[in-house]
Amino acid sequence: MTATHNEMANAIRFLSVDAVQAANSGHPGMPMGMADVATVLYTKFLKFDPKATKWADRDRFVLSAGHGSMLMYSLLYLSGVDDVSINDIKNFRQMGSKTAGHPEYGHVDGVETTTGPLGQGITTAVGMALAEKMQNARYGDDLVNHHTFTVAGDGCLMEGISQEAISMAGHLKLNKLIVLWDDNEICIDGNTNLTLADDQCARFEASKWDTQRIDGHDPAAIEKAIAKAMKSDKPSLIACKTTIGYGAPTKAGTHDTHGAPLGADEIKGMREGLGWHAGEFEIPENVLEAWRSSMARNSAAREAWEGRLAASKHKAEFTRTDAGTLPSGWEAKLNEFKKNMASEAPKLATRQASGKVLEVLTAEIPEMIGGSADLTGSVNTKTPSTSSILNTDFSGRYIHYGVREHAMSAVMNGLSLHGGFIPYAGTFAVFANYMMGGIRLSALMGKRVIYVLTHDSIGLGEDGPTHQPVETLAMLRSMPNFNTMRPCDVVEAAECWELALKNEKTPTGMILTRQGLKHQRTKHVDENLSAKGAYVLHDAEGGERKVTILATGSEVEIAATAREMLQADGIPTAVVSMPCWELFDAQDAGYRASVLGEGTVKVGVEAAMRFGWDKYVGPEGGFVGMNSFGASAPAPELYKHFGITAENVVAEAKARL
Repeated sequence: MTATHNEMANAIRFLSVDAVQAANSGHPGMPMGMADVATVLYTKFLKFDPKATKWADRDRFVLSAGHGSMLMYSLLYLSGVDDVSINDIKNFRQMGSKTAGHPEYGHVDGVETTTGPLGQGITTAVGMALAEKMQNARYGDDLVNHHTFTVAGDGCLMEGISQEAISMAGHLKLNKLIVLWDDNEICIDGNTNLTLADDQCARFEASKWDTQRIDGHDPAAIEKAIAKAMKSDKPSLIACKTTIGYGAPTKAGTHDTHGAPLGADEIKGMREGLGWHAGEFEIPENVLEAWRSSMARNSAAREAWEGRLAASKHKAEFTRTDAGTLPSGWEAKLNEFKKNMASEAPKLATRQASGKVLEVLTAEIPEMIGGSADLTGSVNTKTPSTSSILNTDFSGRYIHYGVREHAMSAVMNGLSLHGGFIPYAGTFAVFANYMMGGIRLSALMGKRVIYVLTHDSIGLGEDGPTHQPVETLAMLRSMPNFNTMRPCDVVEAAECWELALKNEKTPTGMILTRQGLKHQRTKHVDENLSAKGAYVLHDAEGGERKVTILATGSEVEIAATAREMLQADGIPTAVVSMPCWELFDAQDAGYRASVLGEGTVKVGVEAAMRFGWDKYVGPEGGFVGMNSFGASAPAPELYKHFGITAENVVAEAKARL
């Protein structure tokens, strides 16, 4: 017997409530309310082959309201994704389970991005939709022609990042982006009228979106709305009026269903009310067959696409970039650049040094996509190879994010997750605070996203403490699976960029100066010395090393001057450049000891807080840096005012000899 729409939607509802009940934890209300919308989307529209979940031209589905993760897992199981079994559903939220409390990228096939922090999903979806436009401009409709759908809740739309996402998508005319808003009027505290009175459709329309309002429990209305949205020349919002916890006899429509199990009695009443006679975690055979057969239609579309790819002149480049494999030849060009810079020894701000490196790299690696948050001239991220991406021309390679740092990080995640591109973008380092939601997800998901963070200390000068990121390095270094790189000159900048590109599963923060720095690396070596995170830049002379000065970025030249002063006083002193603590910490104990100098007096110098430095200099070691916010004045005066000088480094060392 053929299954009805209601039976197929109820399969989602009962898998969700049974899993949450078994776990005694979770969010059943949203999956229950959006089951009808999701059923229509998947069975009627979504171009997704459960047997080939990485098909490059699949539609992307993002569950921005990630707390409703059982909607995602139910859809994957019912669709026939091999990676999700009924036992995985039963083990929802348990230790070691694929089916975590919020959907996690890389844990389960078919989960396109990690969601849960509200607003991140809808913004990541903007990045995916933008990537589709960019790939389409390069390869055409035969290889790239798909939509991005996202389910967002009231909370996603309350988060400020959503406005940045909506504005950006509307401006870029990302017409293959469709947001399905779960308009249930419920938040954790109760009715949404406690906290907002927005006209969401008017808000989206103001940003050049199409909008529709529908009954989210009427399958015919849902189907009509999605079909219309897919033909729009604008991004689309479909406001789906739903009942949270739909089907629960006493709790439907209340916040009680949002984040807690329904309880055995409520589930029993729900089974009776919806006419669902199957037991816990049981899906009637005809219902499961209806789901699996509806999704199997996509296999033919995928096979036809594979045929087009095989015959395409773009096959090699498309396949290479989609896999994230770097082209050949760029390393030799970068090494030649390093050699030239060691000879020229230019005095450059490291933001300028980074810009020169990017000129080399973007000419050789066409999938590198640059951008900035309205700071292009300051962060040096645009090169002759990266023309601007416009809403009339997506063939370019440079995104003007506008003053939208919150969105910029999540959009870059979307570009990376989609495949085909390596995103990097710049802003001032202090605004890493704005981007931390996206940065954290880059690290959690293991995506190659590169954050160019300039104006990295009091060295930016007159703009003052609002823009001087004294605490930011410590914050970034505390992040697991994130490489914080602070090069001291153009050679180290080149090495750090090489490492960032080769680290396919680790995002990178490039921490760069506003002020010019004396060049340090004047002797060329082919080896990437920064690859070990720290190395002896200037060794001790005239006897056994007595003092080790450790520094990063702009303070390496201060360390070098202090070394000269100590050496002149007969104290053998080494300078260690530490462009990346994380890579240094990954080296073996013998290497770390040889660099740090066992038994030597150690002094750290960095125009930032001491937090974290004791790991290298010890609690009794010396440190020259910041212990407060900065101030507004020319940079040289600030360095003297805060005592970040070679003289103070020497004093710290001598006090410990």
